[in-house]
Amino acid sequence: MFSLWRKARRENSAASRLLGSTSLRFALHAWQRVCRENGLTRIGCWDHARRKFVEASQAAPAKKKGTKVSKADVAIGKIRKLYAIEKRIEKLPPEEKTRQRQQLAQPVLDDLKAWLEKNSTRVPRDSLTYKAIQYTLNQWELLIGYLADGRLNISNALAENAIRPFAVGRRNWLFADTPRGAKASATTYSLIETAKANGVEPFAYLHHVLQHIGNARTVEDIEALLPWNTPVKKMQ
Repeated sequence: MFSLWRKARRENSAASRLLGSTSLRFALHAWQRVCRENGLTRIGCWDHARRKFVEASQAAPAKKKGTKVSKADVAIGKIRKLYAIEKRIEKLPPEEKTRQRQQLAQPVLDDLKAWLEKNSTRVPRDSLTYKAIQYTLNQWELLIGYLADGRLNISNALAENAIRPFAVGRRNWLFADTPRGAKASATTYSLIETAKANGVEPFAYLHHVLQHIGNARTVEDIEALLPWNTPVKKMQ
C-alpha cells in the first residue's frame, strides 16, 4: 500500500507520479486520463454494481406474500452467482482461476447482460432499478475485465478496506501543519498498511524499523527492512 501527499487534491501529476509507467490494473474512475496516457487497464468493481441493486430493492415497497420478486432482487440473485464462483476458486493459482472464470462465470455474465438489456426498457426511467441497470451496462467492459487475469479481484473491497481506517480517522490529522509533515504521514501510513497487507503486526514492525534503520547503509539494508523481509511476528 502506497500513500502519496500532493498539494493539489485533483492534480494529475499526483496520479502520474504514483503510477509512473508501471503496468497496473485498477478501478479509479477519476484517473481515466492517467489510464489512457499510460496504457493502463481499468477494472470495474462488482460490489458497486451490486450495491445499486441492493439500494433499489431496499427502496421498493414492502412485499406482500405471493408478490413476484422485484427486478432488483433478480439482478442481485444473478450477481450472487458470480460471487459464489469466486468463493469456489479463491484458493486456486491465478492461471487456473482464469480458466475457471471463463468456464463458469462467462455464461453467468452473458445471461446477466442479456437480462439487463431486456429489462432496461421495462422499468421506469426515474427508478433506482433503472439507474442500477444503466450503471451496470455502462460499466460492463470494466466489470468483466477481471475474467482475463486470475490475479484480479471481482471487487476492490480489499483496497477500500485498507484505506478505511485512514478515511475514518482523517479528521484527527486534517491539518498536518507543514508539507513535510504531510509527506511524513503518508510515508508512515504506507509502511503501516503494507505491513498489514503482509500479515505483519504494525506496531512491532515500526519498532523493528526504528531500531535498525540507523544502521542501514545500502539499498540491500533498506530492502531487508521491508515488511515481507523482516522477522517481525505475524498478526494473529
